[in-house]
Amino acid sequence: MKILLKKNLGREDLRGLPGALARVLPGCKVSRVPGGLCVSSVSPSRAGNALPLVENLPGVAAVSLTDAELCPLACARGPKVFSKPLDFTSRGKVFIAGPCAVEDEESYLASALALKAAGAHALRAAIFKPRSSPYAFQGIGWAGLKIIAKAKKLTGLPLATEATDTRQVERLAGVCDVLQIGARNMRNYELLKEAAAAGRVVLLKRGMRATLREWLLSAEYLLKHGARKLILCERGDSVNAPGQPLLNLELMAAAKKITGLPVLADPSHASKDRLVAAALALKALKAGADGLLMEASLDPLSALVDGRQTVTIETFRAIAGEQCKPRT
Repeated sequence: MKILLKKNLGREDLRGLPGALARVLPGCKVSRVPGGLCVSSVSPSRAGNALPLVENLPGVAAVSLTDAELCPLACARGPKVFSKPLDFTSRGKVFIAGPCAVEDEESYLASALALKAAGAHALRAAIFKPRSSPYAFQGIGWAGLKIIAKAKKLTGLPLATEATDTRQVERLAGVCDVLQIGARNMRNYELLKEAAAAGRVVLLKRGMRATLREWLLSAEYLLKHGARKLILCERGDSVNAPGQPLLNLELMAAAKKITGLPVLADPSHASKDRLVAAALALKALKAGADGLLMEASLDPLSALVDGRQTVTIETFRAIAGEQCKPRT
């Protein structure tokens, strides 16, 4: 914890600060640094609870905490990779692919089989879709649960599905292997807690325009509340052209370096265009992404959701084939 002191602080106030800090943060160590004080030996929960009190102490201009102090679990040293149900311990890339949404059994099962043959390691299995417009297709709902369960049995591939409500988590976790927290729900803390306790892998997308720290704090929620296997996913937000957000590859790399967690990229939602998505996918992988969360199907042109950004199976096969090489 770093404390910036007010200018022209009186000697009495300065002398009294260490004692005041000790009362607010028992057992802390205080040292002088240029322009302020550095406080150490404080647990994250104690620092978080005491922050408003420290900010109100006489002579304090501002208080800041490091990422490691705010997110000790997410920032703990060492890799946090795992081998099941997705293998991030090998040197290959991991691909989660499928239609943006499950629409019917026939088309989904056909795409699932084709995607397995094309190199997918898990299937996108979205049956609930949060949409900006209340009139847009919201997903097939619980009717899709039997469909995705059948796809899992048919292909032997794990399922990744988005939970949009706390009430969905338990039932989805009974069938699916990966619970996805979408960009819209990155700050839905009750949903984060519920997903963390479900005993499944959790995939956390970065929210639109969320900072690295905000993303890490959401990851910290998941880790603190029981998530043992966590994947981060960068889905883009920087505007390169009107209406076209692209991936923030620098932030993606920073998240991977700081946390040691596996990090995927979502070129489909980042590009909003299947032609751009293919190129962006390769760019993200070369920039260090551990794999992709990508929309791909047999017939993107007839999709009820995001068909414009969904690549064909042939395009996905080319991307997966290009990247079936050891990581550098």
